[in-house]
Amino acid sequence: MNLPLIAAAIALLSITGAANAEEHVVQMLNKGDKGSMVFQPDFVRAAPGDTIKFVPTDKTHNAEIIKGMIPDGAEPFKGKASEEIAVTLTKEGVYGVKCAPHYGMGMVALIVVGKPVNLDAAEAVKQIGKAKPVFAELFAEATKAASN
Repeated sequence: MNLPLIAAAIALLSITGAANAEEHVVQMLNKGDKGSMVFQPDFVRAAPGDTIKFVPTDKTHNAEIIKGMIPDGAEPFKGKASEEIAVTLTKEGVYGVKCAPHYGMGMVALIVVGKPVNLDAAEAVKQIGKAKPVFAELFAEATKAASN
């Protein structure tokens, strides 16, 4: 067996997988297409290994995971206010994201990576203020995307 050849093949496959990964850009805005204090887009469909880049187009926004709205074994993230954060999501499932200062104003987003394996658990998380109706729309979109 030619071990160097096998190692080279494995390295090539891992590079090819990384080359196929996409970067999704999400803007953090004071005013967007759906109103004030929004992530745009607020729904992202991604594949495992894709990167989500949150860009603070307007200041005072951050992006962080909502407790209970992350697949088992996935790494939570928490960006700083007014700073860009890029996260590579490798675990399939639903990721709920909030801007901590504007969470009650409905500044939330939903990312579905691969199959939404934790959809029911994420949907069961209690929401506050305007985040509740925004998530109702986003979960309807996630359910629709899962059935396609």
